[in-house]
Order: sequence, then structure tokens, then C-alpha cells
Amino acid sequence: MAQHAENAYYVPHGTKWPIIGSIGMFLMLGSAAMWLNDSAIAKWTFYGGAGILIYMLVGWFGEVIRESEDGVYNSQVDTSFRMGMLWFIFSEVMFFACFFGALFYARVFSVPWLGGEGTGAFTNEMLWQGYQNVWPTAGPAQLGGEFQTIPAFGIPFLNTLILLASGFTVTMAHHALKKNQRKALVLWLAATVALGFVFVFFQVEEYIEAYMELGLTLGSGIYGSTFFMLTGFHGMHVTLGAIMLLVIMLRCMKGHFKPDQHFGFEAVAWYWHFVDVVWLGLFIFVYVF
Repeated sequence: MAQHAENAYYVPHGTKWPIIGSIGMFLMLGSAAMWLNDSAIAKWTFYGGAGILIYMLVGWFGEVIRESEDGVYNSQVDTSFRMGMLWFIFSEVMFFACFFGALFYARVFSVPWLGGEGTGAFTNEMLWQGYQNVWPTAGPAQLGGEFQTIPAFGIPFLNTLILLASGFTVTMAHHALKKNQRKALVLWLAATVALGFVFVFFQVEEYIEAYMELGLTLGSGIYGSTFFMLTGFHGMHVTLGAIMLLVIMLRCMKGHFKPDQHFGFEAVAWYWHFVDVVWLGLFIFVYVF
């Protein structure tokens, strides 16, 4: 049994979920490798691993929710959850910093060197004579093919407004929760979820336009690869964040969370604000400049 006295150090009970999740991830990663090598069964084992992973996530989170609602967790557990979420968001900051770093290195160092600037004169003379330092670029000799860029003040700007609005609505939902205004809480959360999925819809539209009309793909040189890696991973984070917000909204509709005890809500709100901040960096450094 778990200890849950207020001043006792919380000791969680044994659980099957970590080993189940490990099996699912092993199947997914192993199947992905075999899929790349044209294995006949890899596709189905990959889907099986994904199903096991989803089963683990639903089961484990459901168990945590039940324990939280039963009052099992004390203040020490709340502190542990907060520290864990902060470290998780820090890891996400480092994740995106790597891709922003790749974009910065390409624009500030690699492309100018290839164009003959600074210490790159020898590289330009020996490898890519006539290559000019321009951005965006498909690489020397247009190795990535011809493409057009997506205007910043079209869908990207609209998506920026959508995410900024969603940051406001989730903040209003938080204020409603602290005042125990349940109806306003659910309405503001519903608005946030809707804005999140609208963002994803417009990003899909943007990708279709990029591939079908503008010739911009992952293979379009360093610009195409950094563009899709940054925006694609951000879009994945928005999708996951919107799903998490949807779950929180459903929990609020069931009466979960208290004005003075609602870390589950706060954790998702932190994550959503992080997603907003990353998009502002993307909009400025990928689309505008």
C-alpha cells in the first residue's frame, strides 16, 4: 500500500506500466528499423507497438488520476511532480535549442563560408566557385532543387495570432479554476482546445501548399530540412498539447481539480505556454528573417 500521510515520504506501489511501455517502445523502434529495410511484417509490429504504448499511457495516467482524486498524494508528491515537469520542459528547451542552433550555424557560418566569406575563401575556390551567400538556399549548385518560401504574413502570422489567443484563453481558464467558476473554466478550456486544433489544421494546409505548389520539401537543402524539422516537431508538440488540454477539459467537466490543488492543470498550462514561446521564436527566425 502507498503511504500518504501528509508528512510521510510517499512510497509508490509496484506497477506493471513501465515494463509494458518498454515493450511497446522496443517494438516500435525495432519495427521502424526493419520497416526501413523492407521487412514484410515490420509495418504491423510497429502498429502493435504503438497500440501497446497507447494502452500504457491511458492505463498509467488513468491510475495516477484515480490516486490523485482519492487523496493519495501529499505535498511532497506535489513538489516532486512540479520538479519533474520543470525538468521535462527544460529538456524540451534543449531539444529545440539544438534545431535553432543548426539553423543559426548554417545561416551565420556554413553558408557564408561556402560563399567565400571570411575563412571560407579556400572552400569556395576549391569546391563551389560562383556560389553566393544567400538565404534561403537549397545548397551549392541548387542540390536541393528550386523552391519558393512561404510568406510570413500569411498562414504563419495567422497561426501566431491563434497561439497567442490560446495562451490568453488557457490563462483565463486558470483564473476561473482558482475562483472555482466551473462553467467559465470549461468554456475557456474548450476555446483553448479548439484554437490548438485550428492551428494544426492550418499547419497541415501550409505543408500541402509547400509540397504541392512551392516545391519546398525536406530535401530542399539546408533551408528545407531546418524548416520542416523545426515546424514539424513544433506541430507535433501542439498536437500533443491540444490532446492533453482536451483530457484536462474532460476532467474539469467531471469536477476534478480544486482551486488550491490542481497541479495536473498547471502542468499542461506550463507546457502550452512553452509551445507558444517556441512558436514566437520560429515565426521570427524561420519565417520573418
